[in-house]
Formats: sequence, C-alpha cells, structure tokens
Amino acid sequence: MSYQAETSYVNAAAARDLDEPRLYSGVRTRRIVAFLFDYALVLILSIPAAIVVFVLGLVSLGLAWGLYAVLLPVIAIVYVGFTMGSAAQATPGMRLADLRVRRLDGAPVEPVLAVLHGVLFWASVSVLTPLVLLVALFTGRKQLLHDLLLGTVIVRDN
Repeated sequence: MSYQAETSYVNAAAARDLDEPRLYSGVRTRRIVAFLFDYALVLILSIPAAIVVFVLGLVSLGLAWGLYAVLLPVIAIVYVGFTMGSAAQATPGMRLADLRVRRLDGAPVEPVLAVLHGVLFWASVSVLTPLVLLVALFTGRKQLLHDLLLGTVIVRDN
C-alpha cells in the first residue's frame, strides 16, 4: 500500500470516529473554560511584549508605539498557530479542558488552518455579536459557525 493510500485510509477511519456521541459530552462548557484560560495566557504573554514596544517607542521617539494597535492580535495569532497547529492539536486551555480540534476529513490541523480558525472565531463574534455562539446549541457536533465553515470540530480528548 502506498503512503498516500495508507494516509487516506487512516484519515477516513479518523473521520468515521467523529460520530461517537461521547466525544461531544460537555464540549460547550469545556470550550468556555479553555477560551478563558487561553485569553488570560495571551494577556500575560502581552506584558513583556508591551514592555518591549514601550522601550522601542522611547528609542524611536514614539514611532514604535503604533505597534500597540496590533500587539494583542499578533500575539494571539502566533499563540494559536503554534499551539492548536502543533501535534497536540490543542491550545494549552484546550489541553487543560481535555479538548482538541479535529478536521472532519480526518487530516491533522496545520498551523495555517489553526490561525484561520482563531481569526474566523473573532471575526464572527465581532461582526455577528456574541449571539453567534448560540449556533452550538443547534448543531449535532456542537460546532460554532467558524467550525462549520472550516470543516473542523472540537472533541473531548479522552
């Protein structure tokens, strides 16, 4: 069996496993806990970065202080890309809540898709108000709008 055929077989088997109801038990509550933990961690990571921007602003006579406008989004993008897009397929908050992200086709979530997942989450909440989170009440796999658009699902890791 070729590598591509073997990978396709493994991905198909992983996609079939996503129909197990136990994978979605308590996922909504766990996602909230994971989000709060990850958000706090991004804020903590922004403190040393803010100090660096402050010093750069002093050295550049205030020009670098414009970096404050993009500081949190850049830190969050790097954070999500390196954590959710890693082999663990989960941010530290998701690992704490015993969750991970999976693609519906069974393939691993690469860093670019992980970043897109985070960006679409924030865009949907910002544009459509936090009421868009109610979508999870009406989907069988408790997916949010950005999960549906990207073909991903958040499942319990145990």
